[in-house]
Amino acid sequence: MSQAFTFTLKRSCFDENYNPSENTRTTTNFANLARGEKRQENLRNTLVMINNRFNALASWDNPKADRYAVELEIISVDMNIGGDFTFPAIEILQTTIVDKKTHERIEGTVGNNFSSYVRDYDFSVLLLEHNKDQPRFTLPENFGELHGNIFKSFVHSEEYQANFKKAPVICLSVSSKDTYRRTGNHHPVLGYEYQPDGESLTEQYFAKMGLKVRYFMPENSVAPFAFFFTGDLLRDYTNLELIGTISTMETFQKIYRPEIYNANSAAGQCYQPDLNQQDHSLTKIVYDREERSRLAIEQGKYTEERFIKPYKTLLEQWSHHFTLSFNTDKRFFS
Repeated sequence: MSQAFTFTLKRSCFDENYNPSENTRTTTNFANLARGEKRQENLRNTLVMINNRFNALASWDNPKADRYAVELEIISVDMNIGGDFTFPAIEILQTTIVDKKTHERIEGTVGNNFSSYVRDYDFSVLLLEHNKDQPRFTLPENFGELHGNIFKSFVHSEEYQANFKKAPVICLSVSSKDTYRRTGNHHPVLGYEYQPDGESLTEQYFAKMGLKVRYFMPENSVAPFAFFFTGDLLRDYTNLELIGTISTMETFQKIYRPEIYNANSAAGQCYQPDLNQQDHSLTKIVYDREERSRLAIEQGKYTEERFIKPYKTLLEQWSHHFTLSFNTDKRFFS
């Protein structure tokens, strides 16, 4: 049963000529930017923002702030079921850092952005239907378990191990429902660490994926970011790897959540994000937030009809078996 699913990995270059494939989730950061009349301008400006932010953070031996460039690859992961059905399970990003002074190409982190059809289903279909007309908000039984097991299975698959040297790091926005307090811990790249007052639903969901979280606000950022990882975030990754993640994901967040990440004032000792605050600046990059929310629901329903319902029994049996194996096999996340 543990071998019921295998994974196939595909790579697409994210540059100013990028065109989303038919299987790419249209709500992903990169796919959304590559649409419309200004698609090429959007992509070009996004890459400039990423490179400028990278060089600002990697300032040592970089007097003109132009030593480095960041290249991005979209990693699309198909889940193969029994040899007769393939489902687009996960999309993540990998960074490569180009040192123009030494002509080196440095492998960066994999993860960064994270997209999943099953997550669309869990949050935009299952969770909404479960709480429809209910007096209080609750979570469905085993919420996020299947999704988490798919992710852990991929990370420990032969396909992942053959392509990546380190475990993924995923960088997300902070929750507008939580309050974050600055601690005295300061990292030379990640900046000041923040602690949330509680545990968000996203934290709970990503914990099912085997991921821990820490919150940091890098130098000259205006709000903390959520870094999801396994192992030791501060020890396992180099400064350049971390800067690649920061520069990439801060750029996306400035575009998609300017109220938080392109605000005109920085987070203080005690910070609660506010998506309704007006004191922020917009980038020149076009983005349709309402369309993205609508498409998330459509893609969640697509997942329900094409994946969840047809393979319900197999998925439940596999997920249960995987959970048992994960809890008893010390090789997992060792």
